[in-house]
Amino acid sequence: MRLRGGISGFGAVAAQAHLPGWRTRPDIQIVAVHDPVPERRHQALGLIKGVRVYEDLDLMLSGERLDFLDVASPPALHARAARAGLEAGAHVIVEKPLCLDLAEFDALAKLAASNARVLMCVHNWKHSPAYRLAHEIVSRELGPLGYLAFERSRTEPAGAGASGAAWRLDPSLGGGILIDHGWHVFYLMRWLMGEAPIEVSAYLASPTRQPADNIAADDLADVRVRFPRDRIAYCHLSWRAPARRTSAILHGEQGILVLEGEYARLTDRSGRTRDFPAPDAPDDSYHAAWFAGVAAEFETAIAQGDRPLAAVNLAEAKAALALIVGARESSLTGTAVAISV
Repeated sequence: MRLRGGISGFGAVAAQAHLPGWRTRPDIQIVAVHDPVPERRHQALGLIKGVRVYEDLDLMLSGERLDFLDVASPPALHARAARAGLEAGAHVIVEKPLCLDLAEFDALAKLAASNARVLMCVHNWKHSPAYRLAHEIVSRELGPLGYLAFERSRTEPAGAGASGAAWRLDPSLGGGILIDHGWHVFYLMRWLMGEAPIEVSAYLASPTRQPADNIAADDLADVRVRFPRDRIAYCHLSWRAPARRTSAILHGEQGILVLEGEYARLTDRSGRTRDFPAPDAPDDSYHAAWFAGVAAEFETAIAQGDRPLAAVNLAEAKAALALIVGARESSLTGTAVAISV
């Protein structure tokens, strides 16, 4: 039996990543789309044969028999849409961030469990060729990690100038680089380290290049995360860079792995180096090929009685949210903040 899905929020990420990803799953059908913007509803009608479109989310949920809801609206709208989907009896997958508040996160996770529904967040970087390769090398030969460092340098926010990307610069919609890029980096930290973080310290800055006074629309972040046994992860996130760069360095017991774009170099204890290509699909910043992996994982989680994939995903999502909340507090107070997840 095919799973019938609805999408809430049909902006660029839904049209260019989620929809192509769902289309790789033969047992999934998108039958309804909600978006308050008429132009986006019209776009959905042109892209999805036989789809029904709705201006109101509650009307879509009450009028359609949906097996799942895909929430792809701006971050500040995620919690309300996820709650509505779960209350309507649907499984729910949410574009990052899952929500913006830890109490809200716990309430959504509890609601999903009590309704025996899957709740997951889109952690698509785990399905990128570079990070699939990194995780495999860590497991196979690098050994437990003691240090991680990520760089996400951009000259401007993704989709700058496009109306659908306006949320990234709007604090009221959950904008800012810590949400847009930090969420990805934080769940990757949790995944690669293999355990939960225990402390975070951070410096955040707004476009005025002053310390961000607990606002969401930060455009620069330096974050240090401590894990048990003094294992350290660090990230630098910037929308001010002179050029685009995506890189990482991983220190394990048996060597060092450097990721640079679509390439990886492993240096072992003897100094011997090996290079590993990690070619990606020809894609844009929305990474439709990565979402195909997310879609497969979500479909598998729905099929599993005890839903272990969903539990792992939620653990990563809660760590990411706790680090964002803690990083903001740390930047405001100038002190390290304990994390408990």
